[in-house]
Amino acid sequence: MRKQIAAANWKMNLSISEGIALVEQLIAQQYALNENRMVLLGVPSVYLLKIRELCPSAFIQVVAQDCSHRNNGAFTGEVSASMLKSIGVNYAIVGHSERREYHAESNIMLAEKVNRLLEHDLHPIFCCGEPLSVREAGTQNEFVGSQLKESLFHLEASRMQGFAIAYEPIWAIGTGKTASSQQAQEMHAHIRSVIASQYGDIVASSVSILYGGSVKAANAVELFSNPDVDGGLVGGASLIASEFSAIIKSLK
Repeated sequence: MRKQIAAANWKMNLSISEGIALVEQLIAQQYALNENRMVLLGVPSVYLLKIRELCPSAFIQVVAQDCSHRNNGAFTGEVSASMLKSIGVNYAIVGHSERREYHAESNIMLAEKVNRLLEHDLHPIFCCGEPLSVREAGTQNEFVGSQLKESLFHLEASRMQGFAIAYEPIWAIGTGKTASSQQAQEMHAHIRSVIASQYGDIVASSVSILYGGSVKAANAVELFSNPDVDGGLVGGASLIASEFSAIIKSLK
């Protein structure tokens, strides 16, 4: 059974006191979490240690919002996979559309980031997705397929077993627009088929594919009910305890 995941992405928001209060409100709720039903909190790097201390079990973990594609060196402001590992962080988001746009991160660079994480036994949450112009041109399948192939298909099948991918329709991030449940399922099924074409159905069926476009409490149940939608990578709604709690409870 592949993991069903509610992943928060706080981005560059909240003070540490606000973050602590949010996590305390979240963990005060009752959730049916286990090794196949997880909560991941993507917090700013300066908060990782403190928020990790608050996480009550292995089924609620902190996540780095990024990781350098280099191991170490004179790269001011960067955080390496080995640094994350040294403080007990087990997951990192890579390839978020904002990193791709604002920091010119290419598919090749993201392949290197994935490599660095796996070298240190960290789990990547690999983001992919198309802008509005690609969606309007009807070439979203080819676009997303290229992102997967150029960043992930150098990996051995064993590395892809249980992998996590977040599909972000860029036109639905922070805009209030949401892909319809059918659109989300169609793309998630396509992503799984692309993985199956390289690694086979067994590996593809083990990959958790999260939806990352304006997930809210109001649409989470419908989105997550699709057979190929295994949870969500949640931005704005993850900053509100009641919203994110409801999203967690919507997991299959």
